[in-house]
Amino acid sequence: MGTWGELPLWDDDTWSEASSPPIVATVAAEHATAADASPAPLVSPPAPLTSGPCAGPIGVFDLETTGIDVRSDRIVTAHVGVLDASGAVIDARTWLADPEVEIPAGATAVHGITTERARADGRPAAAVVAEVTDALRDLFAAGIPVVAYNAPFDFSLLKYEGLRHGVTPIAEPSPVIDPLVVDKTYDRYRRGKRTLEVVAAHYSVTLEGAHDAAADAIAAGRVAQAIAARFDLETSADELHVQQVAWARAQAESLSEYFVRIGRLDADVDGSWPIR
Repeated sequence: MGTWGELPLWDDDTWSEASSPPIVATVAAEHATAADASPAPLVSPPAPLTSGPCAGPIGVFDLETTGIDVRSDRIVTAHVGVLDASGAVIDARTWLADPEVEIPAGATAVHGITTERARADGRPAAAVVAEVTDALRDLFAAGIPVVAYNAPFDFSLLKYEGLRHGVTPIAEPSPVIDPLVVDKTYDRYRRGKRTLEVVAAHYSVTLEGAHDAAADAIAAGRVAQAIAARFDLETSADELHVQQVAWARAQAESLSEYFVRIGRLDADVDGSWPIR
């Protein structure tokens, strides 16, 4: 997901307006450490959404990696799953890969996977990249939107992993729902950071085991559903995808302007979404 390095999408500590009150939709994020994760029930599930971009089943996707450079870093763990309209897990799969490079200590400190464990228990990187790509491609082909928190990180890193291992990338993933972009749009002036942990807490979505690919993916999906409920989103997933392209560009431009104001003239902010 890329948040452990505070990815430079925009600054989240410069706004001063009070936040909107969170909705109540307390859930527990399932942990998945095996190759195939088992669905688990929600705790106090919210009422299922009946309209809007999250009304039907939604896919969820997250990567944990060796670092935050989408071109050179590698996949360590990945999760692709499906939630129903209430947020319950109805399909899930988690992968552990041998990234074929050393996992830096800083990355291990975040997601807990050491080089030794990845080499001993991880599957070949090329196979994992191919299977994750195929799983996502199948969801898109079925018309199921995929939620990814800070989508350009995960989809771009997967793209470059595909190019590295001879796997045809998903050139234009769609429809994608990025709770980071949507939350920033609908609650723009809320003070504070926009990491998944912070935003999940704001929407009363319990995230247990942050930086576990399964836990993060599932929590991101439930945050997307909470945002849709909180702001009564009625647009389709396809329409929301198009809107997010423009919103992400505008947010990046705003961050670039902020960097200029504080003298950070070397900052390079890319507003491309959902893939770079």
